[in-house]
Amino acid sequence: MLHWSLTIVALAALAAWAALIAFRGRFWLAAVDEHLAAGDEAANTASSTSAIRVEAVIPARDEATVIEQSLPSVVRQRFAGEFHVTLVDDHSTDGSASVAHDAAASTELASRFEVVSARELEPGWTGKLNALESGIRAVRAARGAPDYWLFTDADIRHDPDNLSRLLETARRDDLALISSMVRLHCATFWERLLIPAFVFFFQKLYPFAWANDPRRATAAAAGGCILVSNAALERMGGLAAIADRLIDDCALAAAVKASGGRIRLGLSDRAQSIRVYDSLEDIWRMVKRSAFTQLDHSYGRLFVTVVGMTLLYLVPPLGILIGLLARDWVVAILGVATWLASSLAFGPTVRAYRQPTAAAFALPVAATLYTAMTVDSAFAHARRRGGRWKGRTYALEGVR
Repeated sequence: MLHWSLTIVALAALAAWAALIAFRGRFWLAAVDEHLAAGDEAANTASSTSAIRVEAVIPARDEATVIEQSLPSVVRQRFAGEFHVTLVDDHSTDGSASVAHDAAASTELASRFEVVSARELEPGWTGKLNALESGIRAVRAARGAPDYWLFTDADIRHDPDNLSRLLETARRDDLALISSMVRLHCATFWERLLIPAFVFFFQKLYPFAWANDPRRATAAAAGGCILVSNAALERMGGLAAIADRLIDDCALAAAVKASGGRIRLGLSDRAQSIRVYDSLEDIWRMVKRSAFTQLDHSYGRLFVTVVGMTLLYLVPPLGILIGLLARDWVVAILGVATWLASSLAFGPTVRAYRQPTAAAFALPVAATLYTAMTVDSAFAHARRRGGRWKGRTYALEGVR
């Protein structure tokens, strides 16, 4: 009886991976910069966008350690049209505004840049969206609405032509929103173990091909780099329509898509996060903030998630171990086949992050840690400390 139970579970894990690989929007391909216009197309931007105005808005709360490196790359974007950069100081206590002024002054285009203060956090708003809204209002009051908004985070360093590539692609393909999942920092031990897996899980949750397909309801964006047209933003009702969303990037993409706009998301090397995660605690805290929110604060979904993660990632190595110890070669072989299938699927993401191919076999370890982070996120919510980030706890106010 035990033999057949183990065999059925092992077969279920293999069948689940076969279904994911075959029918889940080819999420595992991990093509880099495929969503952007080619270089020769973007080179024509100077003649086609000279009348276009773009406003970049950067929310910043205690970001002095990264602004000095990231901000000049935004200010120095090579762009033929009118371009301004507004950093919104969200009540920082570390001198972020002063560091930002100095960083912009070090460039030859400091006149493009300004700092504004975020309004007080209003009920029903998350901190980042409240800061973005503050920047939008300041820009509109000073210069009127632009053609496009570039929303980017304070830790993102952009290649000089990144904006031009995004804009050229958006105009060529009639996109209301285009977003790049920037290259996350991946140098420390914990980053190498967990960051590629984080990207892989995101792609599995939101297959990019489905998000980019106007016929499907799936919608996603990556908050580190989003270009959205002002027309699309107004059509969806502005940021007020998603003011309470903790996972604001995907909420923005969903609202734009639901209002009839075409969206696009892809991995990119043309923008990189310079935020370093030195320890497991740093990554744990980042994931814990929103993992249970992703499950709509549902303990039923949490149970299904834990069972699913166990089946997909823990059953294969456990099957190999139990099969070898019990001399149950069928279970052992099924475990090997399933672990190999998951590692092969993970391979493109591992290579995109320039890690050794063998690192793909560590996916069960990363999955175990992410499952634990998700459970901890649920416990934090139960203790009314969910969504805690930079001194703010949003779950207490029912923020999603």
